[in-house]
Amino acid sequence: MPAPQLSGKGELCLFGFCLYDAQLWSAELPPSYDAPFALEVTYRRAIERSRLIETAIDEIRRLQAPVPSDDTLAQWQRAMTPAFPNVRPGDTLCGVYFPGRGARFYANGQLTTEVDDPAFARAFFDIWLAPGTRAPSLRRHLLGKSR
Repeated sequence: MPAPQLSGKGELCLFGFCLYDAQLWSAELPPSYDAPFALEVTYRRAIERSRLIETAIDEIRRLQAPVPSDDTLAQWQRAMTPAFPNVRPGDTLCGVYFPGRGARFYANGQLTTEVDDPAFARAFFDIWLAPGTRAPSLRRHLLGKSR
């Protein structure tokens, strides 16, 4: 990714429990799906891989219109399995978006997998960046709109 710049950062807290801190780095500001960007999440709590993947699939299903087919969602679930380990406090997961190509995923700085599917990549990062996200305050912070 060419010369990334910090777009913004924030935290996700639900019912008083902070789950993670997030930073969005982008090759251009403001970030867009036309240029590479990286979303880095540092966890404050332990979360099992199965829960991370289940939540991602649920959010993709909720946000995407039309909803991807069950076969597509199952394929995306399989693609996420090597990407996300169980996480403990202090662990970092990073997803890098590549326009028209897909995404690359890292756990604690180590490459875990690359998914060559642009539709998956867009749907995945929409969890945080789409206007309909469940975390609108975090979205504003990540996109640098809270300054």
